[in-house]
Amino acid sequence: MVLKIKNRLISLLQLLLVLIYIIFEELIWEGIAKPIYDAVHSLKILQKIELKLQNVNATLILVIFVILLAMVETLGIYAGILFVSGKPFLGASLYLTKIPIAAFTFWLFRVTEEKLMQFDWFKWIYDLMMQWIDWLKSLQIYQDTMVRLKKFKESIKKFKNRIKEKYFKEESSFMKTLKKHYKNIKESLDK
Repeated sequence: MVLKIKNRLISLLQLLLVLIYIIFEELIWEGIAKPIYDAVHSLKILQKIELKLQNVNATLILVIFVILLAMVETLGIYAGILFVSGKPFLGASLYLTKIPIAAFTFWLFRVTEEKLMQFDWFKWIYDLMMQWIDWLKSLQIYQDTMVRLKKFKESIKKFKNRIKEKYFKEESSFMKTLKKHYKNIKESLDK
């Protein structure tokens, strides 16, 4: 009986960890932060900074990275506190505000990773985090959840395509009617 309860608690904890990871990975990173990261990465000024960072002292890069990371994590924790304390709009706003800073921090990590990994303690923490993520992804509950999520995404995509095909295709009756109304409104405004 005790073993059964222990196993259920472990399964519940694993599910919670998996869901938290998926929310951050799929929704926040893939949906919001990665597009910002890609935009940041494509900025010409940052490409120039990227070249200059190769000549900057590794310790200075580490200090800047740690300050940015601490700031991002503090904002995230505070946003979570605001969210659960009955101020969801303020918490969500603060969290959304931190995402561009997090994307910049991730960019800084990627372009200076070799220098940051020169610090044994930093490399140890990074490797430990990667091992934890690999362990999490190896769990059956993670793999099952990702299969379900993939199917859900595919069904959403099919639904979107059906709507687009039915209503927003150039020759659809909906688009013809919409264009006709637009033309009528435009003609009446021009008079």
